[in-house]
Amino acid sequence: MEAGRALIEVRNLKKYYNKGQIKALDDVSVEIRAGEVIVVIGPSGSGKSTLLRSLNLLEVPTSGSILVDGVDITKKKDANGKKLDLDLHRQKMGMVFQHFNLFPHMSVLENMTLAPIQVRHIARAEAEKKAHALLARVGLDDRAGAYPAQLSGGQKQRVAIVRALMMEPEVMLFDEPTSALDPEMVGEVLEVMRELAHVGMTMVVVTHEMGFAREVGSRILFMADGKLLEQGTPEAIFGHPQNPRLQDFLSKVL
Repeated sequence: MEAGRALIEVRNLKKYYNKGQIKALDDVSVEIRAGEVIVVIGPSGSGKSTLLRSLNLLEVPTSGSILVDGVDITKKKDANGKKLDLDLHRQKMGMVFQHFNLFPHMSVLENMTLAPIQVRHIARAEAEKKAHALLARVGLDDRAGAYPAQLSGGQKQRVAIVRALMMEPEVMLFDEPTSALDPEMVGEVLEVMRELAHVGMTMVVVTHEMGFAREVGSRILFMADGKLLEQGTPEAIFGHPQNPRLQDFLSKVL
């Protein structure tokens, strides 16, 4: 993948509820480039998760456009008039949620191989080989036959991350991936995310973990009241915040 090229372009994105009374997203524009680790911070209810979930249309915006590899996925047809294959574009984005969304009746290995076999039509043996390799990477290959109920929260989230990687996404989206975990399990999940950043995976992370944002983020976005109020390097955002709302937010969380 060409480093630095725009993978996702968000233009003038709005998401309104209650006939416009609630502005979850209020004219947000941002570009996500290959190899970036973008960390989205801000108070609860600021629109962070709505922005993240809009990127693959889990939230359908009220207006604005989202271009993935130059194709506006908010449209029903592409530039040539062909029906847009939204699922194809969604496959370019791996999504990791707050809650792990693993199928409880399937083993770890079955959870990981289901989508590659069903959606990408990869042979079972090949999918299982890849799953074992990814599980080994996060220290869980010995749990391949276990069921989600037999795993800790941290283990479930690590499985959720490598399950998303099975589809070979261009970008990984993380929606507060550690907020449902006990404090002692947070570190093991952040370690996997650090490793992904280290190997150049493009990531967009909504999180309250300011230490992670500072250490791993290449660009920080600060949101409040549905607006993107400030963005910059971790050094600029944490060291020299300009916006009064950002200054107030950081005074409370740091």
